[in-house]
Amino acid sequence: MCMLMFVPSNPFNQSLHRGDEISGAIKLIFLLFCFQGIDIRHNKDRKVHRKEPKSQDIYLRLLVKLYRFLARRSNAPFNKVVLRRLFMSRTNRPPIAISRLIRKMKLAGRENKTAVVVGTITDDVRIQTLPKLKICALRFTDGARRRILKAGGQVMTFDQLALASPKGHGTVLLSGPRKSREVYRHFGKAPGTPHSHTKPYIRSKGRKFERARGRRPSCGYKN
Repeated sequence: MCMLMFVPSNPFNQSLHRGDEISGAIKLIFLLFCFQGIDIRHNKDRKVHRKEPKSQDIYLRLLVKLYRFLARRSNAPFNKVVLRRLFMSRTNRPPIAISRLIRKMKLAGRENKTAVVVGTITDDVRIQTLPKLKICALRFTDGARRRILKAGGQVMTFDQLALASPKGHGTVLLSGPRKSREVYRHFGKAPGTPHSHTKPYIRSKGRKFERARGRRPSCGYKN
């Protein structure tokens, strides 16, 4: 004869099973979260350096194509710098005068080397006599080109330089003064404040303009 016995359920075991179910659900949610990935804000990740020139000049684009190849295949730092400067805007490729070029090429160890400027070479009428120079640049003004050639020098383009010196041996990379633009005189500490030498934007120069506070000690202070 079979006897049925009633065994009461243990509430402790039920709580254990419920805890296992909760932990399993948490693990499932965690796995789904891991496979889904994490949403990261990319709105502040903008890279501001140029990867190509903004100009559509075909000759500049051909030079970029040439020096992109040289920078990749030769692995020379010179070609990488030239390529990066070819990308730059005109404000970051300021012109350099012959006088500054002569001064820089007179330094020790730069004799018989080629001056390389990714920019424009301009004339300087204050210089009476020019030494014999070998210069490579993107552009020469008419006066600068005429005086360099008359002095027995040589003007080169960048494709000629790539044939003569593919890795930049025997060259000196130079650039013009970037902060020589007039607009930089207006940058800095506010005009009129103590110890400020920033140029103010004014309507006109004259007796009735910018002559009081900050310009004489009787009106507050004098810079």
